[in-house]
Amino acid sequence: MLVIVVFVLVGIVTALLWASLDAFGGNVEQTAGVYSTIIFFVLLVGTLVTPAVSGGAINGDRDAGTLATTQVTLATTGQIVLAKFLAAWTVALTFLAASLPAMLFTVLAGGVRLDTLAASLGVLVLELGVVAAVGVGLSGVIARPLFSVVTTYLVVAALSIGTLIAFTLGGLAVQTERTQTYIGIDFSVGGEFDPVTGLPEEIVCLEPETYSYPVPRFDLVWGILAANPYIVLADAAPTTFTSEGYPEDLFGQIALGVRSAQLPIVFDEVIDECGAALAGDPNSAYEFETPQEIFDRTVPSWFVGLAIHLVLAIAALAAAVARTRTPAGRLPTGSRVA
Repeated sequence: MLVIVVFVLVGIVTALLWASLDAFGGNVEQTAGVYSTIIFFVLLVGTLVTPAVSGGAINGDRDAGTLATTQVTLATTGQIVLAKFLAAWTVALTFLAASLPAMLFTVLAGGVRLDTLAASLGVLVLELGVVAAVGVGLSGVIARPLFSVVTTYLVVAALSIGTLIAFTLGGLAVQTERTQTYIGIDFSVGGEFDPVTGLPEEIVCLEPETYSYPVPRFDLVWGILAANPYIVLADAAPTTFTSEGYPEDLFGQIALGVRSAQLPIVFDEVIDECGAALAGDPNSAYEFETPQEIFDRTVPSWFVGLAIHLVLAIAALAAAVARTRTPAGRLPTGSRVA
């Protein structure tokens, strides 16, 4: 029943996104924004439902008195924990399977590149497996199913929301003084104005004005974002750019935010509008890098975050095996054996 609900929800989200793009005049046949949004939606659903399925996998059987029956068979403790993990992972992947028709539609009609499709689906499958492993691992370590389910949700929240909070607060907590010097043009000087540029024919520079203000040091704490599963997914997908150098989909827009946070702070900045006007190009004083140029000189972080998640999953499963192994020298108070 839950799979049907997910199928319907994904279909509604896809239809609304497609209608919204058409209403705002977007080129529906060329955009991949709908596909990336659906992938994020599936990850959201998976991280909301999988902890409820996996968080009571082992201690739920212990409470029901069925775990001891399984442990006296030829199955080893590692095999039991692994089977619980694979079962929870399979349930999580059914939500992805329910979304495949909508994804196929966007791939066929939305111009999604094959490398973007492969990377995003591969990372999504692994991230759902990580959530399933954490839930199963905590169900083996924590005695009560309710507590293990809640703890799994807290771990997922810490990775998804906690990293964003830590990044924001960390950047705001460490601030540095920045000095900006502005050299403008004196428009009060009499004379004719150039009808093309709108500047005085005789350009006179104003005295430099210097301002100082604190700026957050997000460049020092951007690594925290590497552990966020949504950012891992966005950064792992190859980014495509428009002819103006801007990302075409949601993957690229989110990855751009992480890449921009890597840029070091310019502590002493000079905006010489007058000098640029004297050189014949007043707009050159305000030239900025395009997102594509930012991508070219920054580094991806998705593999670091994915490695952190895999280590967390393996550690959780190993802890579950150690806690579930029989014969046990000590069990939590109130644990049911058979």
